[in-house]
Amino acid sequence: MRQEEKKTIRAAVLGAILFLLIQIFHTSLKGVDDWDLLSALYLIAGCCNVAFGFAIFAQGWLFFSNQLSRGRLYASALFLGVCVFDFIHTVSYVRIPWISSFISADESLWLLVTSRLASAVGILFIFSREDGPVSAAAKGKAFKISFLLIILSLGVFIFGRSLIPQLIGEDWLNALKRTLDLVVLFIYLIGVALIVYPGKVEKSASLLIIIRSLIFFSLGQAFCMNPLSIGELDHLFGMVCSGIAYYLLLTGVYRLTIEEPFHEKQQIEARINYLAYHDELTGLPNRRCLMQRVEGMIQTSQKDTSKGFSALIIMNINHFKNINDSLGHYAGDLLLQLVSRRIAVQVERNEELFSMGADEFAFLMTDRSSLEGCLIRARELLGLFESPVSLESGEYHISLSMGISIYPGDGATAEQMIQNADTAVHNAKDQNVEIRRYTPAMQMKAKERLKLENDLRRALERGEFYLVYQPQVQLDTGETVGMEALLRWNHPKRGLVSPADFIPIAEESGLIVPIGEWVLRTACLQNKAWQMKGYRPICVSINLSIRQFLQPNLAGKIGAILDEIGLDPCYVDLEITESMTLDKETTFEQLNRLKELGVFISIDDFGTGYSSLHYLKDMPIDRLKIDRSFVSDVLEDSNNAAIVSTITSMAHHLKLKVTAEGVENVEQLEFLRQQHCHEAQGFLFSKPIQAAEFELSFLKPLLRLHS
Repeated sequence: MRQEEKKTIRAAVLGAILFLLIQIFHTSLKGVDDWDLLSALYLIAGCCNVAFGFAIFAQGWLFFSNQLSRGRLYASALFLGVCVFDFIHTVSYVRIPWISSFISADESLWLLVTSRLASAVGILFIFSREDGPVSAAAKGKAFKISFLLIILSLGVFIFGRSLIPQLIGEDWLNALKRTLDLVVLFIYLIGVALIVYPGKVEKSASLLIIIRSLIFFSLGQAFCMNPLSIGELDHLFGMVCSGIAYYLLLTGVYRLTIEEPFHEKQQIEARINYLAYHDELTGLPNRRCLMQRVEGMIQTSQKDTSKGFSALIIMNINHFKNINDSLGHYAGDLLLQLVSRRIAVQVERNEELFSMGADEFAFLMTDRSSLEGCLIRARELLGLFESPVSLESGEYHISLSMGISIYPGDGATAEQMIQNADTAVHNAKDQNVEIRRYTPAMQMKAKERLKLENDLRRALERGEFYLVYQPQVQLDTGETVGMEALLRWNHPKRGLVSPADFIPIAEESGLIVPIGEWVLRTACLQNKAWQMKGYRPICVSINLSIRQFLQPNLAGKIGAILDEIGLDPCYVDLEITESMTLDKETTFEQLNRLKELGVFISIDDFGTGYSSLHYLKDMPIDRLKIDRSFVSDVLEDSNNAAIVSTITSMAHHLKLKVTAEGVENVEQLEFLRQQHCHEAQGFLFSKPIQAAEFELSFLKPLLRLHS
């Protein structure tokens, strides 16, 4: 671009110097009066002009006619007429016998004026506006208009050349010609100014070429209207300058409307192709590229059996979601870039790093001598993150989980290699270890989990869920004062599926929300049914999952269910886990909305989470449930005994009820009574049982007792 700018400035300076030198030496040049020589040179220059003009026309008519731009189409149509007038002017000016008898040399100068005026106005109109594509249908319309204007102009010239001088006189006609010459020069200069303006905007190389052509057009026009006329040489210099201008315009139009769009299209295609095989954020090759590389590696290994082992490592950043949630997506993106750079600088021969999207990366190692060497290299990569990563908000220690698949052995295709390594990394995260090599058992477990999720989606509509109830006993009186509703799944083929197996899947898939709503409705219906039978009303405890708890319309849903059933909210106890209280603001808002319904709220598994006592005292809760892990070893472990005692004492001071879970023997029960624990539940009183058995064992005795 700078080179083109220099050429443009140089053209303007040289043109001005040439014009001045010719004016200085015009007396010497005046002696050149060999008409045959001058006419031959003029004919050559004129024919060159016509050829260049026709070439501009041909660019629009012949080349890529289905991809026309407005600038190329209009320039083509314009210079069709310009080259016609230039041709007639040239052959008549040099006095070609047949033409000169019809059009004189002086009359031919009007054809030149018409040509220059058309080119000046056309160039100003075309190149001072922003270019854009036009349809192929516009091509025929533009050239029809061009032909019509050519015929009309020739008609005006033929019929007006004898009539106009008689009407206005020769002097007025000469004055008109000088005025039109000035107008043409002025329009050329305006064209330069409009294309250059505003000067701070960088011009393309093609526009700079067009500016140079306008400079030579202006110079040629200056020669043709030179007040210090030096005869026929003056017109010859003007025609030569116009020829240079035509050539430059031809080059500029080609580059502006054909070459530059073509290169731009190539760049766009190259960019699209790059993005198809690279991750935009990190610049690393992506999954598609990895697939090709692994396929190539497998093909090479099959052809050359002397090749060593190859390993594919899928790396996952642990707890990446916490970075995104707490620091924002900008920090998350920055972390991905920093991690990719830290690994990329350690890439060695026969190694490649890929981005798998999100927080996953792939590391391909080929031609390794042993399996142990692959594992050693994987541990070296883990060691890269012993030092913290610096983000704008501070330094953070991160860790990676890795899953490895080895070729040959862990997959016969690229898809299998990638899938198996991905299975291994998820197994590593589930087992809370750093590195796992793929084993077929992992795939079986993953398939089993997927099948279980599919079955879980249909379990609700098929009525495969049911509830069991475990009594909650008041320690002072021994009476049943409540019950906890617990979900069970009776699979048609597997039989009873443990909640420990299906609840996490329901949580991850989001199925826990409709399942939790079913549990709430079913437990409340059962409690209302027992009340309608005349049993003494007791409270039913229902667990809320974190997905349920975070629903903004949870209180409205629960209120609608209770109104529909007709159950007083005071007989419903909603249990949340301690970990749900980490987001204090959201927790307080949700708990307040629930308390407005009139339900009781308990914190389940208390002591295993991270509740702050400062927030706990302000939370609208009614009860703490001591986790069974503390109760089970309360007699053997003094620390557990101290924790239970502390929780109980704290609850009394906060005026909260305390329920101990997992009570299995009389000794534990006696200890809890000594600590003034209010209630307890566990196998000592009953295992979780179905509704009919619970009614028979715990509600009817209460009815007899109080009757």
